[in-house]
Amino acid sequence: MKKINIIIVLLILPFLVKAQIGGNGVFNFLKITNSARVAGLGGVNISIFDEDLNMAYQNPALLNSQMNGKVTLNFVNYFTDISLGSVAYAFNSKKFGTFSAGLQFINYGKFQSAEATGIRTGDFSAADYAINLIWSKDLYKNVKAGVNIKPLYSHYEVYTSYGVVADLGITYYNNETKFATSFVLKNVGTQIKSYNNNHEKIPFDVQWGISKKLAHAPFRINVTAHHLHKWNLRYEVPQKVTTISFAENEDDSNKGKVLYNVLDNSFRHFIIGIDLIPLKSFYASFAYNHMQRQEMRIVDKGGFSGFSWGFGVKLKKFGISFGRARYHLAGSSNHFSLYVDLSKMGSKKNVKVD
Repeated sequence: MKKINIIIVLLILPFLVKAQIGGNGVFNFLKITNSARVAGLGGVNISIFDEDLNMAYQNPALLNSQMNGKVTLNFVNYFTDISLGSVAYAFNSKKFGTFSAGLQFINYGKFQSAEATGIRTGDFSAADYAINLIWSKDLYKNVKAGVNIKPLYSHYEVYTSYGVVADLGITYYNNETKFATSFVLKNVGTQIKSYNNNHEKIPFDVQWGISKKLAHAPFRINVTAHHLHKWNLRYEVPQKVTTISFAENEDDSNKGKVLYNVLDNSFRHFIIGIDLIPLKSFYASFAYNHMQRQEMRIVDKGGFSGFSWGFGVKLKKFGISFGRARYHLAGSSNHFSLYVDLSKMGSKKNVKVD
């Protein structure tokens, strides 16, 4: 009965939380992925169930016993002198479930401070931090649930803020069919101390995803839906009308525009990615994020905005991966990940790599 109540709470919570997107909030660094693998899959993925500890940050229900003893390090060369990264460690208990603890940060670099007259008074820095305390446990056969408690701290010059949020996730995974589906509530919480006594919104999100590895081909298809709590993700800059149209098919034109807007808004909720897995020790990823492309591209010159790719190598005791996401014609972000399996260090036995 307790397990059923947990599932009901997960389904009801999205309707109790106020919806918002964009930059109208605080702690928005939580939306930036640290993992090179996830960056190559469009920035969000909550349904790949394997031994990659970085997936537990995307969905706490993906934390499992295969991650026992693993340490993961991530670094992102973002834009200008902005850098971000994370570190995490996982351990498994047969009785109590699987646990993970980690720290993520984003450093915005150094800034020059000056008086209103232009006289420099020194330098200051700005950074955000989050602690990740993750726990997961089996609910039923092939069903896992997890929670990630995240204390937050932000420091901009003399201004500070802190808060606490949680990610709640549930995952179904069938090892025989290689199919997984997940549902996650991201960043359920509040800003406890604001910068200037004006509390801001937390970047809450409702996500659903599926992953399916083809039975007779080295491909895995990933589909992730985000911002399910808010239908309209479009934003159009108001334009002043300077011409008058005398077209006879104006009604057809308006119908076509309405249809385009509906399709465009629908696809903004989805990220589609493909994993190529020719070997158990190697993968390559490609993805398309329609919302990212529509928000960041230049009109009539989109380039590869919204597209991302990556690859990784898995060995017995460690692995490395790289991901590159194209945000804008002005630049891309480069993501680097490394994991070390401490449970296999010093072991001379041959260990099978999944």
